[in-house]
Amino acid sequence: MRTPRHMLWDQLFRLPDQPALPLQARLRAAVVREILAGRLASGAALPSSRDLARLMGLSRNTVTAAYQQLVDDGFLQARPRSGIFVAEGARQAVAEQAPAAPGLADGGHTRAPDWNARLVRSLSKLPTLSKPERWRDDYRYPFVYGSHDPQLFPTEDFRECCARSLARAQLAQWTPDFETEDVPDLVEQIRLRLLPKRGVFALPDEIVITVGAQQAFHLLAEALFDENTRVGLEEPGYPHARNAFLLRRPQLLPLAVDDDGLAVEALPPLDCVFVTPSHQSPTTVSLSLDRRRQLLQRAEATDFVIIEDDYESENLYEGTPMPALKSMDRSSRVLYVGALSKSLAPAVRLGFIVAPRALAAELRVLRHAMVRHPSAFLQHAYALFLSLGHHESHARRVNQALQERMTLAAAALHQHLPEFAFELPQGGASIWVRAPAWLDGAELAVTARRHGVLIEPGDVFHVSPPYPCPCFRLRLSSIAPGLIADGIVALRRAVDELADARGIGRRPLA
Repeated sequence: MRTPRHMLWDQLFRLPDQPALPLQARLRAAVVREILAGRLASGAALPSSRDLARLMGLSRNTVTAAYQQLVDDGFLQARPRSGIFVAEGARQAVAEQAPAAPGLADGGHTRAPDWNARLVRSLSKLPTLSKPERWRDDYRYPFVYGSHDPQLFPTEDFRECCARSLARAQLAQWTPDFETEDVPDLVEQIRLRLLPKRGVFALPDEIVITVGAQQAFHLLAEALFDENTRVGLEEPGYPHARNAFLLRRPQLLPLAVDDDGLAVEALPPLDCVFVTPSHQSPTTVSLSLDRRRQLLQRAEATDFVIIEDDYESENLYEGTPMPALKSMDRSSRVLYVGALSKSLAPAVRLGFIVAPRALAAELRVLRHAMVRHPSAFLQHAYALFLSLGHHESHARRVNQALQERMTLAAAALHQHLPEFAFELPQGGASIWVRAPAWLDGAELAVTARRHGVLIEPGDVFHVSPPYPCPCFRLRLSSIAPGLIADGIVALRRAVDELADARGIGRRPLA
């Protein structure tokens, strides 16, 4: 018979819903939760390992090991011939809530600040790539960026590198405070392994590690832009870079993009150009070799600098990779931004900038003021990931998988949305789709959600979007290959719903 005391232990030691953790770790977490919440006070007696194991349906070894770890960590105390108790000082003293100070305005009533009036800059209303909450759970067909593929993530390889970094012999390599510096092993791997593939050669003090490419854009904007800086952006272009630049309020000038990438011939007077030459964001076209030469010549002739975002340069399915702009630069005008973690998992957040030595030094000081430096542990683990060849083998697997998904998506688009135009890219993870002129991509995105489909509407990629903006992007990195065809069918149903609302006749869906 279960006594009230047994029911109390049942409630207190309810295991957290974290099935990926071993039972021992979940039990430890449950005990720590109750101690820190104050529901198990100092000196409180806990059930014996035998009783708790029987009560919770666990092995006694699991409970004994959990108790021993908690004793070692100072949460519990074992008293000979008495049992297990919550240790004195296991929970630090918590300040009691003091009574509120009396209001000074409006006859004693408090008055909160008007935070909207105090904001000097805000990005909350700017268009950007965004996803609804719970998008992973609530939408069956996510054609969007933002999640790793659990089938492709190199779990064992990455775990090996993290474990090696935590070895006692490696602690001195990443535990010191690096101040403005970076983990030398990662800098060397970037310099000697990654950059030469793009034809780029850099000295160690010309490389700055960042918290993803996004921080690289922010740092460059902080260092180089103000209200008078004329910054040229591809139109359509990458909204996350655009919004990072807008923090410094430069003059943004949209620059036309065609089938050969950025249209260089008609550039206005500029101080800086941001370009995505490998796979233009979002159209996926590559900047032609002639255009690259022209852009560099124009930059030197009219004295502007170039920020090259070389994202997805390793995701190449066929053909020969185009040389990076930085590899062709002879006058130190190209600032090169790379991302280490995009194909691994966006949440890893590692990137880098290659810049002339003097500018790199300034960027490190700026970075120090923002975040001090990116996680040294993560830098060290990723240096091992590179040095052991895991990065290259993972890139090969990702390329093969994405090429398969491209083929599936193209076949489904041709079958179910034949009047929609697109060109399959030579690499990357996206398809830029041009819908019939009557269709607006943002309206389609809203309707598609009701059918379980997420897409990236074309208007967010424009500084000044047209209406209707009949374009959208399909990202293939977050959706399983077996769901792609059904996702396009569901998207077709959303198109039909909008067409019916406008009285536009369409052939029936097979």
